[in-house]
Amino acid sequence: MKKTIFFSLLLAFSSTLSKAQMDDKFYQPDKKMQKLEFKKVENLSLPVENDTITAIVLKPESNSVKKTILFFHGANGNVSTYQYMTKPLVEDGFQVVMVDVRGYGKSTGKPTHKNVAEDAQKMFDYLLSKKEISDSKIYIYGASLGSQVATHLAKDNQSKISGLILDGGMSSFTDIAIKYKPEYKEFIQKVIISPYSAKEDIKSLQGLPKLFIYSKNDSSVPFEHGQLIYNNAPEPKQFLEFSGEHLQGMKTKDKNEILKAIENL
Repeated sequence: MKKTIFFSLLLAFSSTLSKAQMDDKFYQPDKKMQKLEFKKVENLSLPVENDTITAIVLKPESNSVKKTILFFHGANGNVSTYQYMTKPLVEDGFQVVMVDVRGYGKSTGKPTHKNVAEDAQKMFDYLLSKKEISDSKIYIYGASLGSQVATHLAKDNQSKISGLILDGGMSSFTDIAIKYKPEYKEFIQKVIISPYSAKEDIKSLQGLPKLFIYSKNDSSVPFEHGQLIYNNAPEPKQFLEFSGEHLQGMKTKDKNEILKAIENL
């Protein structure tokens, strides 16, 4: 999450004193795709209303798939921006589906909290129609801003998945806005609407294995956000602390520990 996201929020604040549809200020999509560093890639495209959302299925080189991980990335970039997070998973034998919601990468349209949640469900339903995915155990992975839609999707599909992974995720849209501009706390609470939030949706996931990956060195999302979601989560759950910056766990000495925790989830 970049601080510019919240500077744009302040500009929006100055134009209204009542609750408004400001959710799009949280999304910073990028259409430029980096070269994908995977040998086996399947491109998916799904029509939604007047737009199209896309995803890439990253398959391990071996024919044996440990698990399928549905990956929702952060506020900036697109799926190619976050491949450094998923490449170790694919190399370790996981099948990973990375989703670009509206406006990101090859997906069209404009993201809002509402259509992101709706489209995540549509993509999930579509993926379940594919035998190579439905025949495997499915885990939902939310990174940073993606933690919100990941937890919301898990809440609505608990019986169809085997676990939830949150990596550097904020507790709610409202909470992260307050983190960057605490002096506007009361104003933000009146203006920024969280139609769904990880800290609330997590409470319903009784019996679903959950893994929380956070760092005290994270300067983008407070460590306390992870602790709050974890404390609200029913068992079974595991909190894994690593030593790097925001979403950098796969680049640190803790990578193998993170992979092992995901394998055992």
